Amino acid sequence: MVKASEGHSYRKKVSARGLVSFHVIVKETDLLVSADRIFEKQTRDLVFESRNQIEGYISSHPGFATSLVPVQKDPYAPPVVREMIEVTRMLGVGPMACVAGTIAQYVAVGLLRSTDQVIVENGGDIFLKVNRPAIVSILAGASPLSQKVGLRIPIRQMPLGVCSSSATVGHSLSMGIADVACLLSPSAALADCAATALGNRIKKKKDLEKVSGWAREIEGILGGVVIVGDKMASWGDVELVEL
Repeated sequence: MVKASEGHSYRKKVSARGLVSFHVIVKETDLLVSADRIFEKQTRDLVFESRNQIEGYISSHPGFATSLVPVQKDPYAPPVVREMIEVTRMLGVGPMACVAGTIAQYVAVGLLRSTDQVIVENGGDIFLKVNRPAIVSILAGASPLSQKVGLRIPIRQMPLGVCSSSATVGHSLSMGIADVACLLSPSAALADCAATALGNRIKKKKDLEKVSGWAREIEGILGGVVIVGDKMASWGDVELVEL
């Protein structure tokens, strides 16, 4: 599975052996799903369910969509929104920092009620559970390391979220300079916002020396990779492979 978000051209290189892949687009949500059969209607319904929770909350709390800092806990918020608030409060970023990973996981968990294998990719953020080891390629913009290295995901780590933030690829907002910060967690919502928080801290290349120390403080993160130009740092329970 290829991971990143530079337009969607990277999807041409996706190879989900033994599974069938299909697209579902609902407004800004553009998913590539791989499963043992096509679940287009179920996927679309799950996207609408998750988006309706988020959009409904934004209609009454417009600051939720634009805040770059955590928002107050709200016990009356719908479940998807409560999760977004909770994980982003842990890391000091705005709630929408984890929206792509949250939706990817919501859809994947819903589909896993009908199948035992699924990969959901949403703008480069992935939630996957398959019955064999998987390789996730890392896109890092103009870095010479882009798509040259990947992460081998063992069965024991799945289901798993693999999410990224980049200052040079895609439309996500980053306050740092990292070509990519890619993190692994059983929670794609957590991996997504943690990637943003970590990417924000990379202001210069020498910050890579500190990145593993910062990241190890985040409970629930298994490991990750950060790339800036021709430099890379990795830590935790990750296995890098050459592509």
